[in-house]
Amino acid sequence: MPHLENMVLCRESQVSTLQSLFGERHHFSFPSIFIYGHTASGKTYVTQTLLRTLELPHVFVNCVECFTLRLLLEQILNKLNHLSSSEDRCSTHITCETFNDFVRLFKQVTKAESLKDQTVYIVLDKAEYLRDMEANLLPGFLRLQELTDRNVTVLFLSEIVWEKFRPNTGCFEPFVLYFPDYSIGNLQKILSHDHPPEYSADFYAAYINILLGVFYTVCRDLKELRHLAILNFPKYCEPVVKGEANERDTRKLWRNIEPHLKKAMQTVYLREISSSQWEKLQKDDTDPAQLKGLSAYTHVELPYYSKFILIAAYLASYNPARTDKRFFLKHHGKIKKTNFQKKHEKTSNHLLGPKPFPLDRLLAILYSIVDSRVAPTANIFSQITSLVTLQLLTLVGHDDQLDGPKYKCTVSLDFIRAIARTVNFDIIKYLYDFL
Repeated sequence: MPHLENMVLCRESQVSTLQSLFGERHHFSFPSIFIYGHTASGKTYVTQTLLRTLELPHVFVNCVECFTLRLLLEQILNKLNHLSSSEDRCSTHITCETFNDFVRLFKQVTKAESLKDQTVYIVLDKAEYLRDMEANLLPGFLRLQELTDRNVTVLFLSEIVWEKFRPNTGCFEPFVLYFPDYSIGNLQKILSHDHPPEYSADFYAAYINILLGVFYTVCRDLKELRHLAILNFPKYCEPVVKGEANERDTRKLWRNIEPHLKKAMQTVYLREISSSQWEKLQKDDTDPAQLKGLSAYTHVELPYYSKFILIAAYLASYNPARTDKRFFLKHHGKIKKTNFQKKHEKTSNHLLGPKPFPLDRLLAILYSIVDSRVAPTANIFSQITSLVTLQLLTLVGHDDQLDGPKYKCTVSLDFIRAIARTVNFDIIKYLYDFL
């Protein structure tokens, strides 16, 4: 289907698999399909686009919005009722308290002539939240086709693997489909597809290539990269608009955009300012710190140990692991500075961006920089989780890997210095770049 291929880029294999599973409209499809992958890997977009393009009857529900059993079941039933009923009948709101009632009401709703002899699809986005609901809900959805004796397929969209869902008592196994992360080539193709009509495709592709060269090492989220591309493009083409350069003068265009991309690097993921504020900042060529509202995280009061955890995370992100002995071991002996600096090493670790580090290294640095003795209690681990939730740390590895979870510190040097000042900690003397 050529039209579908133009709408969904770099997901040909997944689209082909889903089309094979769906089959013809009147065929019984697979009872349940579990689709997983990291955030912004195209799970929701591909599923919605495929169902809409093929004009298949479907219900899409976000499990974050429907956070209780009743909300979830009623949302599904009322959306199905809207699909199968006239405008007069769909004004009636269906209430549903239990999953047994849901099975009974589902049979009634799907008796409608418009839903006969074709598969009905129920899509549950953010399906990991189902694990916090009643124990019978997930096994019930997995076997909904069998329980209702209807042609229905339930699709689960999640960011975590199926093994984290499977109940200890066992359940019906869904068809599992993995959406891998986009490669840099995939991101280049997808982002270049969004080029403005007033500029050539080659010009916008060159801009995307520069953008990915700067941000790909620290951010691979398609949504975030797309946001950055839209936000910084007016500054990139400014010399062309003013007549100071043409579209092929890449060197001059790069010199113009480089300082602004460095500013944007400080706020990746944080969304500290709105798009209109960022445009004002670029237009006036002001320092980011002078704009009201920027670096609002600096004014957030963190718990005492969270400050040290964040400091330890920053040191682990920007110091090579081989320097830990020099900085944090009290009796390390006499170590010459030249042992830690290569002769031709000129690149600053702060320009290369934060590096991932394991949890063990974070805790080891934490114990070294805190004056009092800290026990590895649940309180410390919960504070690490809170920093991830606040997006001050980023989790880049999963706990099912052999080497444990890995993290990155996403805050700027100015921010961490402000945090360090509140606990009278001189972070500069512990940074390898400032030796």
